[in-house]
Amino acid sequence: IIINNDVLRRVRYIFDFSDQLVLSMFELGGYKATKLELVGWLAREEEPDFVMCSDEMLARFLNGLISHKRGPKDDGVPEPEYVLTNNIILRKLKIALNLQADDVLAIFKLNDFTLSSHELSAFFRRPDHKNYRQCLDQLLRNFLDGMEKKYRKR
Repeated sequence: IIINNDVLRRVRYIFDFSDQLVLSMFELGGYKATKLELVGWLAREEEPDFVMCSDEMLARFLNGLISHKRGPKDDGVPEPEYVLTNNIILRKLKIALNLQADDVLAIFKLNDFTLSSHELSAFFRRPDHKNYRQCLDQLLRNFLDGMEKKYRKR
């Protein structure tokens, strides 16, 4: 199961963000996190310092990542989601990295994972749409793995 802490850790690793930069992204997302909180969220589950990163906190970080990569919005800090799904996480990463559908498919392909553009668009639909599909953990994991291959400096 992908937990929010995994997403936070992976994004930080992929882009080699410093703790200070991660904290500034939380702030861009509307929350002034402390170094101690960050240590807890970045710790592994088996470590004594581990603290579960809530959906709201990951949403704030991802909103901050969007602001960091694309510049802040004119209408202020976006309201974070209090319940996150893999679909929302995938959409926020797509927005932050300014990716078109072809770019997202190419990132999946880097991990030998093939999707059609129709399958991909189903993940970005509203949950009440008849063609909506839930983004499963394996799919999000494959996307993060592909992101690592594309963006991680070796």
